[in-house]
Amino acid sequence: MRGGLPISRRSVFKLRQVGIGTLGSAKIKILLCGCVVLSLLAIANRNRDSSSFMGWTGDFDRSSSPRGRYSIVMNTWKRYDLLKKSISHYRSCPRLDSVHIVWSEPDPPSDSLKRYLNHVVRSNSRKDQQVELVFDINKEDSLNNRFKEIKDLKTDAVFSIDDDVIFPCTSVEFAFTVWQSASDTMVGYVPRMHWVDQKKGENKYKYGGWWSVWWTGTYSMVLSKAAFFHKKYLKLYTDEMPASLKEYITKNRNCEDIAMSFLVANATDAPPIWVKGKIFEIGSTGISNLGGHSERRTECVNKFVDEFGRMPLVPTVMKAVDSRYSWFW
Repeated sequence: MRGGLPISRRSVFKLRQVGIGTLGSAKIKILLCGCVVLSLLAIANRNRDSSSFMGWTGDFDRSSSPRGRYSIVMNTWKRYDLLKKSISHYRSCPRLDSVHIVWSEPDPPSDSLKRYLNHVVRSNSRKDQQVELVFDINKEDSLNNRFKEIKDLKTDAVFSIDDDVIFPCTSVEFAFTVWQSASDTMVGYVPRMHWVDQKKGENKYKYGGWWSVWWTGTYSMVLSKAAFFHKKYLKLYTDEMPASLKEYITKNRNCEDIAMSFLVANATDAPPIWVKGKIFEIGSTGISNLGGHSERRTECVNKFVDEFGRMPLVPTVMKAVDSRYSWFW
């Protein structure tokens, strides 16, 4: 042995292997810890109200221009607790300009209700932008009232919403951004579809509810219970929608949302846009829960086709998703 060291080559090789193994194990542990930290950061980032990634905060343009803000048009009917909850929620949405409550009850809103809602809105309004609250009073009880033209509406964008559904403000703001990129079409959260009725021929159709959309991924309508559209369609509905269809809607208390989808599609020859969003149903009853609902909606679709002289609805499979809050883009 040279140098008097009693260590064989085999021992040196074993020590080297042990060292490499220990170092490799340490690297793996460091890598796993890094993955855990990154995962926690990603989850925390997704849960923020406004994400921050690579220096971008995702803040929306809060311009006071008509295209930079939107108005809520909320349909309600003798559900004051739900109305209060909805207004209390949406008042905090950043780009909200005004709230118009479609009132079709025989009695006007009480002074106490108006005081409460005005207080709720004022308490959250910013100094530079006061949210306006308006009761649009109607003498006739009709579902057509939700699409009456609003003469003094300051914004181009209308967010049509029922009083019994709530969406997070982040979802509403995202849908508004989607609408800004395609302001002639409808942008909403509740998709539906029309299908050719194979038993009755090519010119007859069936109304497809949520399950048919879920199964096929195809839709041709977004319901006005939660949808953005341009205010010009309020005027078009008021002035151009056939009187016979308005009477039909008033009589049957149904299908005004399908009528608006027909109206927009007929004007644009384009499909709507379905936006992903979490919906919170705060009401317990509605016409969709009644028996024969799908059959009545099918009857509406075919009546509208006859009146319009064609089927204007355009099927699509596109869905808008906010990638900042979606796992694995």
